[in-house]
Amino acid sequence: MLFHHKNKAQVDLGDLQIEKETLLSFLQTTFKVPVIPVGNWLRVESEEVSPQELQRVITKFIYKHNINNTYYVMLNGNTLRINAFKGLAKKPENPKKSLTHQTAAQSWGL
Repeated sequence: MLFHHKNKAQVDLGDLQIEKETLLSFLQTTFKVPVIPVGNWLRVESEEVSPQELQRVITKFIYKHNINNTYYVMLNGNTLRINAFKGLAKKPENPKKSLTHQTAAQSWGL
């Protein structure tokens, strides 16, 4: 079992690719452990960091960067996934109210 990894937490960046480097730096600074980027994932190289604690810190990151209306964190075992809320497309504007038709008296200035 030379290559057996114990329960190390992983983060699937999912929809949050643009903040990858910033999140990586934030996690390394917060936990003071190595965090390694692997494709679309970040892997925390310490068994001392629990997935629940990692979820709390990533949620803090999302609130700190004011993107909490767009993204949320979901925990599944030792893997955290950062997802975007669905249906956040811009709401269609209300159609302008139709103009009321003038009556004969209004159009003649009576």
